[in-house]
Amino acid sequence: MYMVSIDQLSLPRQLDIVFRELDEELAGLDSGIVFVQIRNNVIGKFGIRHYPVPMKKGIESSINGLTDSQRSSFRLMALESLKLKRHWTHGEITYDFAVRNGMIVVDSTLESNYNLASLMIRYPRNTYTDVNVGPS
Repeated sequence: MYMVSIDQLSLPRQLDIVFRELDEELAGLDSGIVFVQIRNNVIGKFGIRHYPVPMKKGIESSINGLTDSQRSSFRLMALESLKLKRHWTHGEITYDFAVRNGMIVVDSTLESNYNLASLMIRYPRNTYTDVNVGPS
């Protein structure tokens, strides 16, 4: 039997799997932040940060959670946001979501991460001899 490893799946396919895994939890929430952490274009850690809105005084919130169509729209918006990811392989994407007047509102944040130590392997110390580092 041949088993597919996660790094053989495209990032959109991995994100689709994440949303399918979170589907039941999203069905019980009407606001929060879905986050996915990416390393080498592979989703590692993912989950939901939830701040219960009904606990805040004066803010009305539905306790029903996201409907089937809202969860489907959310997943499609998240997949669409991947088109904004350009030329980076490490980072985090967050999807801040809330239901407002019966509609789901999603705000995406794409964060790229770099590690200078790994760059120093690619660019040895002598590479930057032409850069003026000292006082002018």
